[in-house]
Amino acid sequence: MAEIRELSTASAPAAVGPYSQAIVAGGFVFASGQLGLRPDTGAFAGDSAAAQAEQALKNLSAVLEAAGSGLPLAVKMTIFLADMADFSSVNEVYQRFLMKPFPARSCVQVAALPKGGRVEIEAIAILK
Repeated sequence: MAEIRELSTASAPAAVGPYSQAIVAGGFVFASGQLGLRPDTGAFAGDSAAAQAEQALKNLSAVLEAAGSGLPLAVKMTIFLADMADFSSVNEVYQRFLMKPFPARSCVQVAALPKGGRVEIEAIAILK
């Protein structure tokens, strides 16, 4: 049977519900969605989707690194937007954090995000 390990790091905001920040299993890290919340204050990093996307990617990076991976090892990412009009500004931020070959990705608009967020980003990455 495969080993499944829960991961939690103080370098990213704590889970806001009954889920893990990430699960390590089968040579992969499955990271839960990260909002643009600052881990030190619990407040959003800003009101704009770009500011929240930047913080969400910093949080996601911290979770992946704590698991023994990192953004360069991401193979699949999903971006959830409260408003698809933010697609371009979020892409601009995304391209500063990730490089070719870019991970496979989905980006969808949702009716709402936790805590009134504008962006949530999740990832699947391979372990180092």
